[in-house]
Amino acid sequence: MRKVVVVTGANSGIGLALCERLLSKDDQIRLCLACRNTQRAEAARMSLLSSHPSADVSIVQVDVGSLKSVVQGAEVLKERKAISMFATGEGLLTQEDKVTQDGLQEVFATNVFGHFILIKELEPLLCHMDSPSHVIWTSSSNARKGSFRLTDYQHTQGQEPYSSSKYATDLLSVALNKHYNKQGMYSSVVCPGLVMTNLTYGILPSFFWTFIMPIMWLIRVFTNTFTLSPYNGAEALLWLFSRKPESLDLLAKHHSCTSGMGNNYVQSIKMDLDEESSDRFYEKLLDLENQVRKKITS
Repeated sequence: MRKVVVVTGANSGIGLALCERLLSKDDQIRLCLACRNTQRAEAARMSLLSSHPSADVSIVQVDVGSLKSVVQGAEVLKERKAISMFATGEGLLTQEDKVTQDGLQEVFATNVFGHFILIKELEPLLCHMDSPSHVIWTSSSNARKGSFRLTDYQHTQGQEPYSSSKYATDLLSVALNKHYNKQGMYSSVVCPGLVMTNLTYGILPSFFWTFIMPIMWLIRVFTNTFTLSPYNGAEALLWLFSRKPESLDLLAKHHSCTSGMGNNYVQSIKMDLDEESSDRFYEKLLDLENQVRKKITS
């Protein structure tokens, strides 16, 4: 059976780089680009097909910041009867946040809850003991325990929603393994390192990056987490693609690293969290899911 890979945020940055590397490794996979903007997704699809003309690349419209869009996108995927792996979207690199139409904090909804609902919607497709599925979350080195609080898991009262949301994905990954491994679904977390994407460049004026990039390349000689390019940042995602999920350390975060000589490799490091907190967070997500589903159905 051909592997099926669904990548969210696949029209640019790390998501697109991962798609390119996956097809270079195995152009027989069935690749689905799950994106908010279908025009950009189609441009990405055509770009991928130009270098891999025999590849099977499709598109599904999913805005993980909108629960209605997530549910609709999941229905499309169910109809296609296809899923085996998720790579989370690029996330929001700024510290700005706002409330979505679903009444949720946008960063939390985009990086955590939207993907959680997508997994729940696709549970029948993901849970098969004879063919294990692999959910992969793109976390961050900025996923700090100190920025996350169970009493405010959407981070409504802080200035670090991105950091909080990425730590939340770490907790959720551990909880998913506890609840779903026996059903054939596994979850892992990766960190792409410091990657320069359109989102990153948008934080500061272009002249700043022109000035600082040579310095960043120099720093990479001493700091392996400065992967810099989306291609390098996708290293851990690609590495996990070729591993059996049941053989992995489920409490580890897999980091994309690039040496000063430009060689890519993966470093797996234990996450700074406890399983009790992950269980409590999971229960809160289940409660929130019930609340949101009632709103959707009404």
